[in-house]
Amino acid sequence: MSEVIKQWDDTSDETHETSVKKFDDDTYTPLYQGLTIDKSKVHGLGLFAEMNFAAGTDFGETHVFVVNRSRRDWVRTPLGGFINHSETPNCYINTESEDRTLYSIRPIKAGEEITVYYRFESYDGMTA
Repeated sequence: MSEVIKQWDDTSDETHETSVKKFDDDTYTPLYQGLTIDKSKVHGLGLFAEMNFAAGTDFGETHVFVVNRSRRDWVRTPLGGFINHSETPNCYINTESEDRTLYSIRPIKAGEEITVYYRFESYDGMTA
């Protein structure tokens, strides 16, 4: 969901209309219901299932693209900040669309850590 807002640009003394992504209770929560952050055996803190999840579960956006005067970059959401690497992951981050969304690739049991296979590409498809 997007909203058009008017912003004042101090450098040009003009008003510009900008489309921004609007988050509300229906579009954004820091963590999907049934997920929590806890100590990880993989590294530091990790993302864990508090309940069982089916394969194909959409857990939400892990990264959002930020564009402003000083930055054009992917920024992690709270969901994306605690996903650890595994050679045998139970999830993947879809990079085929404009969103970066976390999906389970197999059933996940309560207590299991949510993991992905880290790649050596940035989220815009360019080699990092």
